[in-house]
Amino acid sequence: MPPKLEPNEIKVMFLRCTGGEVSATSALAPNIGPLGLSPKKVGDDIAKATDDWRGLRITVNLTIQNRQAQIEVVPSASALTIEALEEPPRDGKKQKNIKHSGNITFDEIVSIAQQTCHQSLARELSGTIKEILGTAHSVSCNVDGRPPHDIIDDINSGAVECPAS
Repeated sequence: MPPKLEPNEIKVMFLRCTGGEVSATSALAPNIGPLGLSPKKVGDDIAKATDDWRGLRITVNLTIQNRQAQIEVVPSASALTIEALEEPPRDGKKQKNIKHSGNITFDEIVSIAQQTCHQSLARELSGTIKEILGTAHSVSCNVDGRPPHDIIDDINSGAVECPAS
């Protein structure tokens, strides 16, 4: 059991939840309850903060200070890629094994790579772009009407130029 917080002490937690849905308070209670917060209120706050990401699995950064919770959404590469497809939101409880088919532009891939470059282990932006293209392949969408792996091959051969940063 985590100890009670001292005044002005900061506690940081990362949670995975479905955007726009109230997560189970039974999952939040063991972590948040001993800190003096209401799991139901924190769950409602998380649902409100992740409303833009409705239906997608998203990581939430929960910062607790003075018995107040601040919620920050940390979007993953797959969530940003699915959002770029601009599909209508789906209910994950009713529809299983959702196939995402669509087409996104290379410029959108570059902007997603620039947003997630701080999370990437790649040295250069071209490596992060290749990671995002791999994510687009696993999501099963095309980039500029071509399979993402063909664009990765073009980047490796030098046929496609990647921005410097």
